[in-house]
Amino acid sequence: MITRAMKHIFKTYMQGVEQLSLAASVSHLLNCYVGAYATPHAADAAEELLSRHSRKKNRRGLKNKRTSVLAADNTDWVHMTPKSLWSDVVAEVRAYYGFELGVDGVDGAVARYGVQKISLLRSLCVRCGVQILLRDYNMESRTRQAFGEDDIVNLFPVVKHVNPKATDAHNFYSTGQVKIQRGFLKEGFEVISEALNLLNNVYGAMHPEIATCLRLIARLNYIMGEHAEAMVQQQKAVLMSERVLGVDHPNTVTEYTHLALYCFANTDISTALKLLYRARYLALLLHGENHPEVALLDSNIGLILHAVGQHDLALRFLQKSLQLNTKYYGEDSMKVAVSFHLKARVQSCLGDFRGALQSEKETFAIYKQQLGEEHDKTKESSECLKHLTQQAVVLQKKMNEIYKGGDKLNDFPPLQISTPSMGSVLDLLNIINGILFVQISPKEIELFRRELERRQGLDIKSDCSQKEVEFQTTTKTDAAQTESAVPSTESSQLDSDASPEAEAADKAAGGDPASLLVSDGLVQTQAAVAPSGVEEVAR
Repeated sequence: MITRAMKHIFKTYMQGVEQLSLAASVSHLLNCYVGAYATPHAADAAEELLSRHSRKKNRRGLKNKRTSVLAADNTDWVHMTPKSLWSDVVAEVRAYYGFELGVDGVDGAVARYGVQKISLLRSLCVRCGVQILLRDYNMESRTRQAFGEDDIVNLFPVVKHVNPKATDAHNFYSTGQVKIQRGFLKEGFEVISEALNLLNNVYGAMHPEIATCLRLIARLNYIMGEHAEAMVQQQKAVLMSERVLGVDHPNTVTEYTHLALYCFANTDISTALKLLYRARYLALLLHGENHPEVALLDSNIGLILHAVGQHDLALRFLQKSLQLNTKYYGEDSMKVAVSFHLKARVQSCLGDFRGALQSEKETFAIYKQQLGEEHDKTKESSECLKHLTQQAVVLQKKMNEIYKGGDKLNDFPPLQISTPSMGSVLDLLNIINGILFVQISPKEIELFRRELERRQGLDIKSDCSQKEVEFQTTTKTDAAQTESAVPSTESSQLDSDASPEAEAADKAAGGDPASLLVSDGLVQTQAAVAPSGVEEVAR
């Protein structure tokens, strides 16, 4: 809201500035916006403007009085102060969004809402098209201005528009996603690959949609067990996102996170940590510390540090992740349960069984409430609670014996502090990043196969019975139509070869020219035709 309000103010602010003073006016606005200097000024630019307009006025005389008015309007930006700017921001937010900021300066906004000055600066520059010089800006200095006229490199127009889409490629991509959601990974992979080819033909080598398609292909490769190919495809997606969207774009941060996961799966742990640290730095630059994306990154970093044995540092990252997940998802969320479980694992490796027991109790309570007591996750958490309780009891007995100064330490079983395996850490990383592998036992596979065969057999039987009924119905209809329209010679022979009883019955019927035939349970009525008709049909 602060940035959008500043965008509205910036548009009005720049309309009264002459082209000669663009850099000076923008630098003055930035000093009033995020600078700590109490009285930023642009006296040199103001004096130059006034002197230039006075020369114009003397040259033109009194013919055009609008020049002096224009000069006064074009120097209004010089009198802007941080207090007046932020009062305009508060008023704009109140009028546009109906929200009361309750701040009177940038320091108040940083303290109250947890935003960063660098994030406010970046957001304003992106939305207003301001390009500044690449250097370190001291925005905390109270003795000098942070921005000067030379720091403003360029101004770009920002235009709202809708990007055109490749319709066929988009349809292929949507179809591939549907197939993947239904479990047809191979078919989905082929359709997504076809969509990638169409995107390359339409857009060329570089486009944001191509980067998204590459990311999905890398994820499919990873799910199907091709970790090396997944890392190659994800590297392409990262490079394309950096080139097309920029290094500090949220999508680029997501690409870094996925690449870190695939690097860890390929046992390149140091590269995975470097990528996660870079992604976290960019996320802090974009969003600040209070953001769900930072919680995800902290969970990944904490798990990998836990895998390499840096438990103290891992616990700090996991604690921060737990705080953010609790803040944004609630205390009963599944993400909070996973965060408590990860914290319990690290605490147990540090020997803090009491703290680990308390964290795992929170996990068990959430699983029991959300999933029920019979769920596998709840049972796993219960087993973990039993193990931690045993270890805590053993540790407490040993500590009591040490305090007493006894010699019975060897009577107690040793503490079982197991180091995490790479496989278990990778499974947890998959869960955190939304990749779930369903484990099916051989018994379940056999039951599924039998059920599938049974259903296929029922379908085949129903199809056969339906086809038989249709065949009989068709046979009856054809026979009735043929025999009622044109009798065959065979019917005449049947009439002639009829038994005496049939002839007697026929005569008893009064010599009716119609003959009654009973054959295979089918009753058909045939009409007697003159011999000439039979001969004509035979010909």
